[in-house]
Amino acid sequence: MIGSEKQAFFADPQVRKALERQGLKVDVDPAGSRQIATSVDLGRYDFAFPSSSPAADRIQKDRGITTKYAPFSSPMAIATFQPIVDVLAKAGVVAAGRGGVRTFDVRRYLDLVDKGTRWDQLAGNTAYPVRKNVLVSTTDPRSSNSAAMYLAIAAYAANGGEVVQGAEAEARVLPLLSRLFLDQGYTENTTEGPFEDYLSIGMGKTPLVCVYEAQFVHRAVRGDIKPGMVLTYPSPTVLSKHTLVPLNANGDKVGRLLTSDAGLQRLAARYGFRTAQPDQFAQVAAEQQVPVAADLIDVADPPSYETLERLLRAVEKNYG
Repeated sequence: MIGSEKQAFFADPQVRKALERQGLKVDVDPAGSRQIATSVDLGRYDFAFPSSSPAADRIQKDRGITTKYAPFSSPMAIATFQPIVDVLAKAGVVAAGRGGVRTFDVRRYLDLVDKGTRWDQLAGNTAYPVRKNVLVSTTDPRSSNSAAMYLAIAAYAANGGEVVQGAEAEARVLPLLSRLFLDQGYTENTTEGPFEDYLSIGMGKTPLVCVYEAQFVHRAVRGDIKPGMVLTYPSPTVLSKHTLVPLNANGDKVGRLLTSDAGLQRLAARYGFRTAQPDQFAQVAAEQQVPVAADLIDVADPPSYETLERLLRAVEKNYG
């Protein structure tokens, strides 16, 4: 049972052959990482491989498992377009850094959301003067890990640059966090949904979308990233650690191979994942001419699983 963004990796013939050489035929079912941790019956699976360490921690705790593997990671990112970058640069939200890497100031963005700012109210905006609120498109926080990670980023920024802890801090940030999701209307369950809209429909529907960095880099490898599509890094961001929890000996063998096998690590880099060999990911990104952050500096810790769950359940209640 895996987070959906790893499905293409496990379906890759080279990945399957590499595992088969070790005596393993791996078939996977995808689901949202929060679903994996809370509602999926894991009894018939050899391993659970959600996209975040908090979800993995919940699985370990519920099943009394001490072993885990974190073979891949990917920071959360915001995919957008050059005209939107230009508009948000004037608003102080997007800035250019070293090597062409763009940052997305979450605190400034939250100020716009808090004021209910529309795109057509941004100064000098002639590229996208629409009567829609400035909002990042996400998945459904009730099921998807990427939405939970986005909530963790926003909670940290809204809490003055500190990890949210305690009932008082949770109550303080909750109204703004709820608006980030409720004001979007319909949201999909996995990150592939809004990212496909970004790729196929473009700026009109999805000017800003929360993605895993790995998704953007992988689609660049496939030739799906067109001129004018831009990757930005939230400041702060969070690192999504794809964490495998083995449920039996076969699952443990998969976890060890994904972590230690050089061939599988190289293939993971082709899917945009950062591994224990950073040069492999850097080479893939350079080949595709995608400016990526070589060193992730402004990285916030997500809140504890219990705090994150309380915030997510509170947002869920606000959906009615």
